[in-house]
Amino acid sequence: MVAVAAPSQSLQLTQRFRSVRQQSVAICQPLQTEDYVVQPTGDVSPPKWHLGHTTWFFENFILTEQIADYQFFNKKLNYFFNSYYESQGERILRTNRGNMTRPSVAEVMAYRQYVDSAMEDLLAQFETDTAIPQNLAHLLEIGLQHEQQHQELLVTDIKYILGTNLLFPVYQNEEKRTTAATRSLGWLSVPEGVYTIGYEGNNFSWDNEGSVHKVYLHDYQIADRLVTNGEYLTFMQAGGYDHYEYWLSEGWEWAKYLEVKAPLYWYQKDGIWYQYTLRGLEKINLDEPVTHISYFEADAYAQWKGWRLPTEFEWEVACKRQHSQIPATGNFLETGNFHPIAPQSNMDTQFMGSVWEWTGSAYLPYPNYPRFKGALGEYNGKFMVNQMVLRGGSCATPASHARITYRNFFQTDKRWQFTGIRLAK
Repeated sequence: MVAVAAPSQSLQLTQRFRSVRQQSVAICQPLQTEDYVVQPTGDVSPPKWHLGHTTWFFENFILTEQIADYQFFNKKLNYFFNSYYESQGERILRTNRGNMTRPSVAEVMAYRQYVDSAMEDLLAQFETDTAIPQNLAHLLEIGLQHEQQHQELLVTDIKYILGTNLLFPVYQNEEKRTTAATRSLGWLSVPEGVYTIGYEGNNFSWDNEGSVHKVYLHDYQIADRLVTNGEYLTFMQAGGYDHYEYWLSEGWEWAKYLEVKAPLYWYQKDGIWYQYTLRGLEKINLDEPVTHISYFEADAYAQWKGWRLPTEFEWEVACKRQHSQIPATGNFLETGNFHPIAPQSNMDTQFMGSVWEWTGSAYLPYPNYPRFKGALGEYNGKFMVNQMVLRGGSCATPASHARITYRNFFQTDKRWQFTGIRLAK
């Protein structure tokens, strides 16, 4: 839970609210108007939908509850911007979000300004009061964390929208962050023992990170860096996509029908492999971490190597042994890099940032799972089936949103997120 905010913290909350909200708009600034609207696949939402949905969250869960005579900007927008909350009424089908030419991008931006103004007026009431009520502080924090999740989705959805366009539009022109040559793969050893899992701090965490509990782990080793493009290319050249013995049955059926037997956004021309990045089409850098990999591909690669993926508990324990907090040098959204990078030193184990790492763990509740109450109880708990856990954050994850205990989750075939591979044995 979020602690009650003292008066001196109230202004900080307002400034943080403003900063997070502005970041979402900044991510979209390089787009053309047409880019805001399209939905090339069901997993991807139009950028204007993300901007509207995150606004709806503040209006629906805070403003309407805190202000007795609150006037909606346009109550009809609830139908378009409710995502999956059954308790909040009817909503547009996820796959139909790209069919809505109205509300226009201009109206969505006006909606954001309207709600932002109302939110700042609400928060201003407490700047000379004794404290912001705990329930409001908690809802505000959830809203900001929720928006940061959608900032990552904005980056990955924009990449899909542009990266599946054979014109390969350039989103950003900034100079690419320097990538060093990758060192040889090494192993971090973790001794047998009983370890603590879950979030133990006093700041915000999602309900799926609790409750804190113990797990027993056998001796194991975990790779000291991520799998690279060059290493994955070797798997491809060895016929990795053509040998069923490396694949889970469902993964083999999935792989057989791939048009290109390679990570998402890889294209081969005249025998040379390229990948789409948000800087446009580039030659594959063999030293960078491989990304846009499904769980099926990650598991098949591990089987081909004769090793395996770590469990989420093995990953968390190993990461905690390397880091007491999020490293300041992590490759997160704030770097503006929007692309994985190789280890920056011999001490860089790449546990945090660059790519989300597939684990061998199904997404299930921890013992005594403390599910959020009310409508927000729909946030995580109802998705705990048929999904696998990912850990570590990516180059599209806001650093202030990341935690070592953070549990991301996706279905086994998904790869439009910045997902990659770490091995264990």
